[in-house]
Amino acid sequence: MQEFQQNIYTILAYLEVGKLTTYGQLAKRAGFPHHSRHVGKVLSKLPKDTRLPWYRVVNSQGKISLSGESFLRQKIHLEKEGIEITDEGKIVNFKQYLD
Repeated sequence: MQEFQQNIYTILAYLEVGKLTTYGQLAKRAGFPHHSRHVGKVLSKLPKDTRLPWYRVVNSQGKISLSGESFLRQKIHLEKEGIEITDEGKIVNFKQYLD
């Protein structure tokens, strides 16, 4: 699991501003395809002040999967990077932002 976490962190660190990835893509790039739920668990344990761009990870339908305050934090971060999002959390023109 340590290798999985480290791979996730490394891939995230290099994800460019204005680009998105999905939980599934991140798991696959980390060498663990079919472990997208584990990506969510790893990201949920990041400290609030992390510099890793956790907010650039969305679900495969191009939506924010989080709720409440976390949803709003992710939406705000993405909008600051120029990514248009509906009030329901759907990324407008999702495919153009995929890394």
